[in-house]
Amino acid sequence: MTDIATIYKLSLIAFAYAVQVYGLTCPVLECWFVQEKSGRGGGFPAAMNQEKSLLYVGTDPDNTGSVPKKNPPADIDSARIYHVTDPGASLCSSSLRPPEGSIRKPQCEINPFLPQPAVVQWAAPLTESAHSPVYLQADWLSASVQGLDGQLTLSSVMRAPTRTNKPSVIVSVYSRTVSVRSRLGSPVVLDCGFWTEPSSPLSAEGFSVEWRYQFRGEGRLVLAYDGKNDRLVQTAEEGAELDIGALHRTGNASLILQEAEVRHSGTYICAVYLPYLLTQVSINLEIEESPSLSISPPGPQVLLPGQSLSLQCQASGFTPLPLELRWEFQGADGVLRPLGDGRVSGHRQASDGTFTQSSRLEVGQGDTQLEGSGEVVCVGVHSGGTRRARVSLSVIGAKGPTVEDSMAMVAVALGLYGLLRIISWTLGVSGSAGRDSDGKKEK
Repeated sequence: MTDIATIYKLSLIAFAYAVQVYGLTCPVLECWFVQEKSGRGGGFPAAMNQEKSLLYVGTDPDNTGSVPKKNPPADIDSARIYHVTDPGASLCSSSLRPPEGSIRKPQCEINPFLPQPAVVQWAAPLTESAHSPVYLQADWLSASVQGLDGQLTLSSVMRAPTRTNKPSVIVSVYSRTVSVRSRLGSPVVLDCGFWTEPSSPLSAEGFSVEWRYQFRGEGRLVLAYDGKNDRLVQTAEEGAELDIGALHRTGNASLILQEAEVRHSGTYICAVYLPYLLTQVSINLEIEESPSLSISPPGPQVLLPGQSLSLQCQASGFTPLPLELRWEFQGADGVLRPLGDGRVSGHRQASDGTFTQSSRLEVGQGDTQLEGSGEVVCVGVHSGGTRRARVSLSVIGAKGPTVEDSMAMVAVALGLYGLLRIISWTLGVSGSAGRDSDGKKEK
């Protein structure tokens, strides 16, 4: 029994060791090294040159993925093979490691980077000394990476001693919510975090965070924070905030929107400044709200022989476009029969940014899909969800009188009979009153 317990404990220790060792294994990233071609000028757009590249990543500066498991592909220049030190392990995310044998790869691009002082007011205090430190005299690179299935977007700035292929990550900005969807009125959190190399002299000078919004070529500042002076820049954006405590403790720069509105849909850019360095990621936010449907005239409807009926379905309060409106008839047997799209109107936009659209349907005895009693259903198909509105319909005489038809005709007959009785009684009372009046005049 003691031997079994000992084996069990050793197994747990081995398992924990394996998780610790292999759980931090960083992937080999296949990237494109992109830079402008020299000799291009005259106001023409700069031509770009692309070269295949590999990044061997490790968290230990003494063992930076320097021993590849196999020789690199022959079509990759040795000058484009980098051994990267990333103590923050941002480049070691599981979303950057495709399954064995998968043809799907993370997207990765490397560019030369030029350190320079920031000009925005909330980051300018980081470089008030107005001189470039010797530390900047190195080869600088930026890497932009997109993980599998939209699980991660990451941007890093790396420093390598001049003419070496061993860069170290100085600052990384990342988000685990590349695309976010939210309903109207709900709170929204746009995830953004950053890591800086503690041993870098640039980290000691402080940082700044900036959130910007872009949509269809237009942009605005959402908010900005001067971390060196602990000052939040005031903007016209209401209901947007940062958790300043988490920002300093863990590098959590997530943007919090208290209440989602239609105007919030668009692209948000989370940018982090260090002295002379800037890196950023973008997150797409889409506000979705499914339509509210209503059918007029409301209430149960009766379709008599030779008659037609006009129904209108109105969809309101939805965003974004487009919306598909269609009609169906569900008989007593539960079978759905399509009635077409009807006549769909153009959309109108309300003051809150949501849309309204309607469809009109004409039904009559010639419609072969209408059989007996059932429900006419208006269906609104939208990215925010499918909605339905229903109205009861009794079709009399569609295929010979049924029990339902007979009951409906009896109800109509009783209604007409009651109406005639009321009219007759009213006329009788009026006639009696007239004769009494004439009799009094003769006396």
